[in-house]
Amino acid sequence: MSDNDPERDRFSQRLARVAQVGAQATGAVAAIGAHRLLRREDSEAQIARALRDALGNTRGPLMKVAQMLATIPDLLPPDLARELQTLQANAPSMGWSFVKRRMRAELGADWEGKFAHFEREAVAAASLGQVHRARDASGRDLAVKLQYPEMASAVEADLAQLRVLIGLFQRLDKAIDPSEIAVEIGARLREELDYGRERRAMQLYAQMLAPRRDIAVPEPVAALSTDRLLTMTWLEGQSILAFKDRELEARNRIADQMFHAWWLPMTAYGVIHGDPHLGNYAAAGDAEALNLLDFGCIRIFPPQFVAGVIGLYRALYANDLDGAAAAYEIWGFRNLSRPLIEALNLWARFIYGPLLDDRVRSVADGVSPGEYGRREAFRVRQMLKDLGPVRIPREFVFMDRAAIGLGAAFLHLGAQLNFHALFEASIAGFDEAALARRQADGLAQAGLA
Repeated sequence: MSDNDPERDRFSQRLARVAQVGAQATGAVAAIGAHRLLRREDSEAQIARALRDALGNTRGPLMKVAQMLATIPDLLPPDLARELQTLQANAPSMGWSFVKRRMRAELGADWEGKFAHFEREAVAAASLGQVHRARDASGRDLAVKLQYPEMASAVEADLAQLRVLIGLFQRLDKAIDPSEIAVEIGARLREELDYGRERRAMQLYAQMLAPRRDIAVPEPVAALSTDRLLTMTWLEGQSILAFKDRELEARNRIADQMFHAWWLPMTAYGVIHGDPHLGNYAAAGDAEALNLLDFGCIRIFPPQFVAGVIGLYRALYANDLDGAAAAYEIWGFRNLSRPLIEALNLWARFIYGPLLDDRVRSVADGVSPGEYGRREAFRVRQMLKDLGPVRIPREFVFMDRAAIGLGAAFLHLGAQLNFHALFEASIAGFDEAALARRQADGLAQAGLA
């Protein structure tokens, strides 16, 4: 290799990333050992803080992994889940000289001439990239999403260390077998690095949500996009949190839009947005429309899995234990016994709770946001300790994470809707074969087949 060989540079950066993450994980292991040895009363809380600090110092993809793990119910002890949920992907944005080099690498030396205006300061920065506002020659406002350099190497290095972290979690609690979780997270993170795939997912969402005039999807600009650069039309809107103190009508309108933006693609096409946190939405005007802003974490399910999701809902509604068992098998759970089905049903009734209750209500229904789900998670964990380790199937990971994220958004809004009626309308006339045809046609048209 030459002194300026980019492959050698990537290998060196990857080694450096492995060393950094490995050192943080080693520190966490030492903390676990010390607290276990001393048998302190607050041992679990201390371990949780040590792991949070270790993962928070790494930044980048691994911190994103930690946030994902924290949203998977019953994977982590409550102390650890709460600590990891405090991590924020608030990496500092790249400076202008860095941005110019990256833009030149993606669009060529004359890249600035392809824009009428390009703002030097990023309007948003996260763990994998940052967004700049720009304008094209026709006067259209654009959002330009630029991936940080060498993120593929960083992701692979971090995923290599994920097994170490999974081992730490298993030391804390043996109720869950998380081996498939690591595989699923790795697959989704690698997809998030492919901005070409995100561009096609954006086109798919525009197609799926076309019947909803109150849900807006940006239009990608292919001529100004690459696999690591995504340019799209700018959608003007306010943060969803800006509506927290508005009248209930406006908050309910946003919640209704979010419900359909998430469930319509799922029940009609087998597609979910795996990261429905509030930062991926904006409200246009006086909540007349909902803007969808990010399409990196999109999970496509086999039609049979969607049938399993609906089948579990119907089984829970009818108190049908055999129907629930059949649905869990479709989801990918194995070695189902009656005690395990009852444990899974306890959590499923929490997740599906608002959909099963045919009345206007909030998601939490009188439970404080801080306590929401905590009692159910504790009871499920206690039951699984006697039954585990229970292997969590891949398909469960982002389906459950997304449902939790969507519920959290409704909690923030304080929305009060008849979620049962909304869901029943979304699955009316459901047919697995028809979904399979729509999915095949939609994916083919968007170039995702």
